[in-house]
Amino acid sequence: MRAIPLADILARADIWRGDSLASAPLPGLATGFAALDLELPGGGWPRGGLIELLPAQRGVGELGLLLPALAHLSAGELAWVVCVAPPHALHAPALARGGVDLSRLLVVSSAPGRDAAWTCARALDTEGVGAVVAWLPEADAALLRRLHLAAEESRSLLFVFRPQECAAQASPAPLRLCLTGAGERLGVQILKRRGAPPLHMLSLSVQRPAAWRPRATPPAQSHVAPIHALARPVPAAPAARRASGIRTA
Repeated sequence: MRAIPLADILARADIWRGDSLASAPLPGLATGFAALDLELPGGGWPRGGLIELLPAQRGVGELGLLLPALAHLSAGELAWVVCVAPPHALHAPALARGGVDLSRLLVVSSAPGRDAAWTCARALDTEGVGAVVAWLPEADAALLRRLHLAAEESRSLLFVFRPQECAAQASPAPLRLCLTGAGERLGVQILKRRGAPPLHMLSLSVQRPAAWRPRATPPAQSHVAPIHALARPVPAAPAARRASGIRTA
């Protein structure tokens, strides 16, 4: 058996040292925050893997952290962005102001738990989907592992929101972020990444994209109605492979 040089092993994307950031198998997607990009392997959000976001509470600016990337995917790469089981209706005018192409945004209403996870997996298996953003507060490590593997195959972005209390639990996510703050500032603590742990928390200026509205509350009068959960599959697109496979509750 031929010996493999140590340098070749260390150059692999799935190997990293504890004193440096790992290389990324795919180029990262810029987060829109230069300070955060510097802290992430690949220089941005890693494609093809689970990104776990743990806000201290809803409304700290967690969607503002994702807006630049979602805007680039939907408007720049013309890819679909699929939001699964958001706890409240998303506000269309604010998302549009953040640069998200609403014609490329699909909000899927699924029952919490495995139904929502199943929807995520089907979305990741659909060509033309650039990112899946899901709220899975009750997901366990086994379910997250399956979603991580699905994201690896799809090479799409997968963001999963869970309560910050889950930070103490084991997770297969290669990237885990704790989010705190209020107003226009968002504190980002990197709990886990492929490489040495960071020494400090980042403080980012974010745009707050969502005027959270409980689904039972009628929307305020506006020229653009809020986006409510849609009970339909991803619309047909030229690149769609199995779009009809996405179901909703």
